[in-house]
Amino acid sequence: MSDTRSDGELLRAIAADADRRAFEELYRRYAPWLRARLRGRCADLGVVDDVVQETFLAVWRGKARYREDGDAAGWLWRIGSRRLVDTLRGDGARGRLRQALARLRHRDEASAEERVLAGVEHGDLAGALVRLSPELRAVLQATVIDGLTTREAAVLLGIPPGTVKTRAMRARKQLREALA
Repeated sequence: MSDTRSDGELLRAIAADADRRAFEELYRRYAPWLRARLRGRCADLGVVDDVVQETFLAVWRGKARYREDGDAAGWLWRIGSRRLVDTLRGDGARGRLRQALARLRHRDEASAEERVLAGVEHGDLAGALVRLSPELRAVLQATVIDGLTTREAAVLLGIPPGTVKTRAMRARKQLREALA
C-alpha cells in the first residue's frame, strides 16, 4: 500500500476523525495551487492569503461538505472563489446587489448582459468572447459572471474603477457588434 493517501481518503479522515495529519497533507497538496489561482483573480496578496486560510478552515470545521464523486481540486476552487467574491463584496455589497437585482426585474429594457445572453441563441458567444482582449474578458468575468460592483472589480483586478467602467463598456460594445 502506498504511503500517499488519495484526496478522498484525506477528506474522509478529516471529516470523520478530525485527522490533523490528513488536514496538513491536504493543505500542503492544494494551498499553493489555490493561492496561485486566486492570485490570478485578486491583486491583493493579503486578501488571497486570508481566503486560502478561510477555505481550509471551512474544510477543517466541516462547514464545507465534499461529495465522494467530486474532484477535490474543483471542490476547493469553488469554496475559495466564492469566499473571494464574498470577501470583496462585503456584507453591505450583498444587500446592494439584491436591491439592484430587484430593480432590474421590474425594468422593461433588457440590460446589456441580457442582450448578450440572448445572442447565444443567434450568435457565437464563445467565439466573440475569445476575440476580446484578456483585459476586457477579465472585466466581464468580474462584473458579469462574478457579479462584482465596479469598485469590487477594481480591487480584484488591481486597476482603477474608471478603467473597469471603460473596459466593461468596450467589451459590451464589441460583444454586441460580434453577435449582431
